Amino acid sequence: MSIRVGKIFAISTGSDNRAPAECGRPAIAVSLVVSCTAIPAAVLTIPNTMAYAVPAAAAELALTGPQAVELVRAGGLALPALLLAVPPAALAARRMPPGLLLLIGLALMFGGGLAARYAGAIPVAAAARAVQGAGAGAVLPASLVLAWSCGRRLPTALWAGVLAAALMLAMPLRLLAVPAARPDVADGWRAVLEPSYWVLGAVLAAAVALLPARARPRGPLPALRHTERTQLLLPMVPVGGFAVLAVMTTYGWSPGAQLLVGVIGLLALLGLAVVGSRDATTGSPLGFAVVALTAGALTLPVVAPLAGLAALPVGPRGIPPAPFVAGAAAAVVGALAATLIDDDGARRAILAGHGLALGGVCLLLGVDPLAGPWALTAPLVPLGAGIGLALAAALRGTGLAPALFGLVLCLPAVLIGQLVVLSLQSGQIQWLGTSVASHDLVYALTAGYRMWLAVAGVLAVVLAGAAVASGRHRRDPATAGRARSCTVGIGGEPGTPAGPAR
Repeated sequence: MSIRVGKIFAISTGSDNRAPAECGRPAIAVSLVVSCTAIPAAVLTIPNTMAYAVPAAAAELALTGPQAVELVRAGGLALPALLLAVPPAALAARRMPPGLLLLIGLALMFGGGLAARYAGAIPVAAAARAVQGAGAGAVLPASLVLAWSCGRRLPTALWAGVLAAALMLAMPLRLLAVPAARPDVADGWRAVLEPSYWVLGAVLAAAVALLPARARPRGPLPALRHTERTQLLLPMVPVGGFAVLAVMTTYGWSPGAQLLVGVIGLLALLGLAVVGSRDATTGSPLGFAVVALTAGALTLPVVAPLAGLAALPVGPRGIPPAPFVAGAAAAVVGALAATLIDDDGARRAILAGHGLALGGVCLLLGVDPLAGPWALTAPLVPLGAGIGLALAAALRGTGLAPALFGLVLCLPAVLIGQLVVLSLQSGQIQWLGTSVASHDLVYALTAGYRMWLAVAGVLAVVLAGAAVASGRHRRDPATAGRARSCTVGIGGEPGTPAGPAR
């Protein structure tokens, strides 16, 4: 039976005793609008392009060399703030209307961007970026709850595809948004801190879709299981540690020390994903937490350095957008293709997705980052398609608690992957010595990037095996009862499917 848009609040908080599969077309439309606007807006806060604006900022603010480094560091605070915000936001999305949480997150992002527009000091810029990251950390869990609560394949598949596409397009779009150097515009450097048009569009779209809906007063919620609350907040300690260490490594740490932190972080995240997949609360039948690590480690950490290398000879506004757009489109197509696969084929789809991603990484090893658009398109299309297919296939049939747990682990993988690739590139530059010619710098950055691609290829194989192993022990029917507990507080009755309806 079709329901009013307003009931999406009630269904997603458990105050309506309906199964998620009964969501009607208005609720599905809300989820699709939110996925296509809010997710890109949140992910676009992650990249730090402040390094391209340092000369203009230093001239206006009279910054010295160390202060310029502090400004670049301030621009990178959005991702650590996002990591710290996601676990409590995931829990909040289980206890309050996700539409309200979404609007709060978008308001924080927009407010942080407005504050950055008038930043006249480094602390103000740092605070503005941290607020944007915290807002993005609230948007992503809220959008996932809205998509999952519809109980259909299409909203969750589109959510997964748009997330993968946004992670692949984030750095290229932010580079293209770097303002051209203009002597008549003194404060043009602040554009790298401001919210993109995606944020304003997301605010308007979410307001149009959600505000007309009248959320009924929240009645007594079904008890939130203590184990679920604990498991969602448990990763906050190691994730917070990774965020703090990632910031600390920018204070003169050697590339070797940075690499050690990155490797330990990857191993810790893999351990959390495997252990969480075996838990009755956060485990999923298809190992979604492990696949979420794949999505985090093999998207932005792989594409962002490639975009940076492509920008070296032509500047940030001169990179070819076509290869990255093609890879992002392939991610959405791959995710939507997962809706056509039956339940038995979902496991094979996850392996196929990892195989496509591995193929794209291997192709990147043989491609010159300064080559033409066609050469870059060839590896980015299978990479995007593989990530989208694997992520959407793993999300189907997954309960809400395992889905949120996977999201909590996905974003730290982005940070750790970036830390590893930057340490490898810094090590290659350090090996060249103090006097480095421009062509030597390109060679060092490319060599470090290819070393990371080799690591990423091995990581793709390991994660594929871990995903299979994590889901294999949950194939028996006995696990269905445990997975069903993930719907507590979501509006399901006894017997409600743990994930989107088949």
